[in-house]
Amino acid sequence: MRYLIKTFLFFLITSNLNSQELNLTAENAYFAYQKMICGTTEEGATRYGTWEGKAYSRVPGEKDRHIFNLVGINVRQCLKTNDEVRGKGFRSVSREIQMYLDPGTNKVIDTWKNPWTNDDISVLHVANDPVNMRGISYEFDEEGNSTREMKVRRYSDVIASPLEIPLFYKNALGGEYQKYVGGMYHAMEIFNSFYNAEKLLDDNIQSIDESHGGWTRVAQWLPWMEMGDKPGIMIFNASVFNTFELNDVPEKIRKILDARYPEYIKPPPLNDDRPNETSWTVFKKQLKN
Repeated sequence: MRYLIKTFLFFLITSNLNSQELNLTAENAYFAYQKMICGTTEEGATRYGTWEGKAYSRVPGEKDRHIFNLVGINVRQCLKTNDEVRGKGFRSVSREIQMYLDPGTNKVIDTWKNPWTNDDISVLHVANDPVNMRGISYEFDEEGNSTREMKVRRYSDVIASPLEIPLFYKNALGGEYQKYVGGMYHAMEIFNSFYNAEKLLDDNIQSIDESHGGWTRVAQWLPWMEMGDKPGIMIFNASVFNTFELNDVPEKIRKILDARYPEYIKPPPLNDDRPNETSWTVFKKQLKN
């Protein structure tokens, strides 16, 4: 026991000695953010962001259930621009899929037996096109000032960048009175991303090549699950791998793209200005049809 305690304390001490919080500013922060999103400072390079993981249900008074496995891919490219006042800018355009798999066989399912209702339900896999940055990310603010900052943590030759995105907005399936009676969409996306420090921080290096990370999502029931007002949430957790090489995309995902979504192998055009799609907006369109 003493040995374990000493080992743990040694790990804590050496971790602190080898870690450093960095506050990136100005052009350095801009280029680092651009490489985090696009993988490169070049325009038009296709970036494949893949993930593989699990989805659990959490219902008050029940043991958590492993109800799906997950695989997904986001395929993007980035536009570059320049503004006289705001300086350099970029915007990513992408489309993405996420497939729900049987947790036992790890095969794609198109029908799911709801364990709470025993109903057989058609699965609506994620196929969102587009998933674009809403606006251009510029180097300077609207008055031409350099106000950009970004904090990251460096562990030797690795940069770690945690990001939490709380989501709370009008539900696409709700009515006009959500402000008064509830029903807003409420979720949180959590990303932990890891990059090669030299490639990310050196403004003269265009590409970071591969990067890795983790993704967690805490959200409401998926609309196609037909859960109604049953109390509970979904917890998604997955490992993330980003690459410029299509051949490095996991074979299972490449086969799904070839068989079901061949158009998703390429990103949308750089000038794509369509409104973004979510699982909820896609489901609403399906209901109308």
